[in-house]
Amino acid sequence: MAINHEQDSAEEPGPFARFREVIRRNRLLNTTWRIGVFTVGATVLVGGLIMMIAPGPGILGIIIGLAILATEFAWAQTALARARQAAEKAKEKALDPRTKRRNTILAVVGGLLAGAALVAYLRLYGFDLPWNVEDRTPWN
Repeated sequence: MAINHEQDSAEEPGPFARFREVIRRNRLLNTTWRIGVFTVGATVLVGGLIMMIAPGPGILGIIIGLAILATEFAWAQTALARARQAAEKAKEKALDPRTKRRNTILAVVGGLLAGAALVAYLRLYGFDLPWNVEDRTPWN
């Protein structure tokens, strides 16, 4: 008995691919699907852009938003490829030993300056909050 492995090697599309093909055949469903993907992707992308200013993982939100959009739109695939390249360059720059050393030195110096400013304030005014200090001149 000979077993034909050529038929076994051809992969069948998964359930999602079959589902997507059914949707693509119907113009109204396809348009609705694309609008939904655009809405979700754009929302995540805008959330990532907002998180670039506000606290949060902005870059991650941008990349995920682009990845969602790239499932349906060619322009988003191009933008996602560019974003990945930019992220790779940023990673390489961040892992550069000279950059790490410089950032460490800046962080230590900044922490020492903040600590010195706190000690100077406490020495001059004690534990009074700035808006409760009556005489703000340090030489009296």
